[in-house]
Amino acid sequence: MSVRLKLTLSYAGFLMVAGVVLLGVVWLFLLRYVPDGVVVGPGGFFPSRSDLVRAFTPRVAQVLVFLLVFGLVGGWILAGRMLTPLTRITDAARLAATGSLSHRIRLEGRQDEFRELADVFDAMLARLQSQVAEQQRFAANASHELRTPLAITQTLLDVARNDPNADIGELLDRLYAVNTRAIDLTEALLLLSRADQRSFTREHADLSLIAEEATETLLPLAEKRAVTVETSGDMAPTLGSHALLLQMTINLLHNAIVHNLGGGSVWVTTSVQPPAAVLTVENTGEKLSAEVVAVLVEPFQRGTMRIRTDQAGVGLGLAIVKSIIEAHDGTLTLTPRAAGGLRVTVQLSAAPAPIGR
Repeated sequence: MSVRLKLTLSYAGFLMVAGVVLLGVVWLFLLRYVPDGVVVGPGGFFPSRSDLVRAFTPRVAQVLVFLLVFGLVGGWILAGRMLTPLTRITDAARLAATGSLSHRIRLEGRQDEFRELADVFDAMLARLQSQVAEQQRFAANASHELRTPLAITQTLLDVARNDPNADIGELLDRLYAVNTRAIDLTEALLLLSRADQRSFTREHADLSLIAEEATETLLPLAEKRAVTVETSGDMAPTLGSHALLLQMTINLLHNAIVHNLGGGSVWVTTSVQPPAAVLTVENTGEKLSAEVVAVLVEPFQRGTMRIRTDQAGVGLGLAIVKSIIEAHDGTLTLTPRAAGGLRVTVQLSAAPAPIGR
């Protein structure tokens, strides 16, 4: 049976039960006290209980039939009106199942359970539409980025085949550089996929120690580019994947070093601001507009005013950072510095320091 029919039968059944109870009350408190025999009073003869029962029984049957019909018809109409929002939600879900995510229910009326369900469903459709669009853009960009080194490799091989006097050493060097970039891009894509799937074990990690480890790793690059890196702050314990959090910090620090000025500075600080453990990476550099900063976390996006070099990476650094932070249920905030450069703030859920620390 449909829900509407079930509700209709429930309404009709409840109305019938109420009618029977009401008639039972009438019998209990009225007819049972009437004598079962002819009563002679000052005003004449009065009907007996038997007479009243014979007159009352047909009327009871008529009333019950009326209540049954009224309950069925009225229940069917009321159930239909009550389930109209559910029908709209079902139609929207059916459209979404066919791949149409642009439809919205936009249920009117007072705030009740159906309105709340419709609003949640609309929010889910909006999120799905946004994620699908983002995945499509990501797939297109990834295909383009992966096609570039392959096309360059094909061109170099064609040139070498058609020119027997080509410098093999130079060719190998260029092929090595192109292949290295393709490997870096593939590894970045795999890391991004791993972060999105949240396929990692959560364990105690200290952002301050991770910041120091990342600084030691990238210190040669900073010295090569004449960039000063300063690390300071307190213990900032959290729960998560040490490897992913280290990769996140390395990416942030790498961006801060590469997209900087000669003789510039990078400041890495950690702190606990309950209920969050905070990591901040701030660097000097070119002035950035709010519009440019807003798209830096998108895959394969690089600020047009940021310095591009052979160390600029594959355009997935901040996208990986964003995915890692979201996988840890944290927040990422990018703010352009008034004097130039960028300030990146990461907030993760703070955790008690492990015993023995």
